[in-house]
Amino acid sequence: MDKPVQLFVPQYRIEECLSEIRTCLETGWTGAGFKTIEFETAWKKYTGLPNCHFLSSATAGLHLAVKLLKISNGWEDDAEIITTPLTFVSTNHAILYEQLTPIFADVDEYLCLDPKSVEKLITEKTKAVMFVGLGGNYGRLDEIAELCRKHGLKLILDAAHMAGTRVDGKHVGFEADVTVFSFQAVKNLPTADSGAICFADPSLDDAARKWSWLGINKDTFSRTLSQGTYKWHYDVEVEGYKYHGNSIMAAMGLVGLKYLDHDNAYRRQICNWYQDLLKDVVDIVPTSNKAESSRHLFQILVENRDQFILALNDLGVYPGVHYRENTAYRMYAQGERNTPRAKEAASRIISLPLHLKLEYSDVTRVASAVQTVLEHTRS
Repeated sequence: MDKPVQLFVPQYRIEECLSEIRTCLETGWTGAGFKTIEFETAWKKYTGLPNCHFLSSATAGLHLAVKLLKISNGWEDDAEIITTPLTFVSTNHAILYEQLTPIFADVDEYLCLDPKSVEKLITEKTKAVMFVGLGGNYGRLDEIAELCRKHGLKLILDAAHMAGTRVDGKHVGFEADVTVFSFQAVKNLPTADSGAICFADPSLDDAARKWSWLGINKDTFSRTLSQGTYKWHYDVEVEGYKYHGNSIMAAMGLVGLKYLDHDNAYRRQICNWYQDLLKDVVDIVPTSNKAESSRHLFQILVENRDQFILALNDLGVYPGVHYRENTAYRMYAQGERNTPRAKEAASRIISLPLHLKLEYSDVTRVASAVQTVLEHTRS
């Protein structure tokens, strides 16, 4: 039997990663320090964003994004953030962490927030919009940004899938008050797990560094570099978290960043192959022509989705689902009435295998399996 075609298979430049990590081990510095600073500098240069703080995960970044916007703007606990139900639960958990209320808007054909649905839900309690670039898709982010400016709302960009997505040559993130990226193992820039938060406001970048290191106002690396008897002195100013990233993950990220554009170009090639093979066969989730997507996902819509996946598994193809709509979970069920399009899409959506180890023969095999299952279900 042919080797199974898996949804995600991370690719690491192993020897280069080991070389970068070796530096950390030889110096004895594996926590937050010179490599995390190096990565932050490299990420700012790559994206053009003014600030970057390297974190343990994107989930940590989303929490800090909501928390620091809440503190700096004086939001009350009953404030609302308009968000999407088509995302991983960490997006919306971050809102609940701060005792705020997620208000679910519907999605458009790109499976990103629909500006018309968002605008209908804006009230005096609305303080921000959380936009998720699902699969790297830009959707109508520019219209959402304009809507936020019009109504005086903050824009949080969950760019977990968007490492390398560009608009007119500019990396996404310039539209938002804060952008959060993921470098988890299966993302386009993979480490074992890490992320980054990029505030537009430098004072919030400073605050994020304090909050991510238990509220301590001087990080260990800075204290190590300083001179004098009192270099170990610090104050604890807030009840922060241990959210900072470490140098091992940053070392891996620095290697991956060198190849990110090249790797994303190949992901787009894979998606073009899928598009050509399946455009007359099945409904394909489109990507916005306003931007060059990172193409983290290639998604199709089918009927009887669960049975469809099992049939693909029988043919050695293992796709995924991104995502079950969050309003299907009891804790978020109150938002279901506003999101019929998201609910319908979530019942049909499949993410086809997409990773750098795929070859054209693998893509044709997946496409052939999709067509075989479709023909079987229609007969």
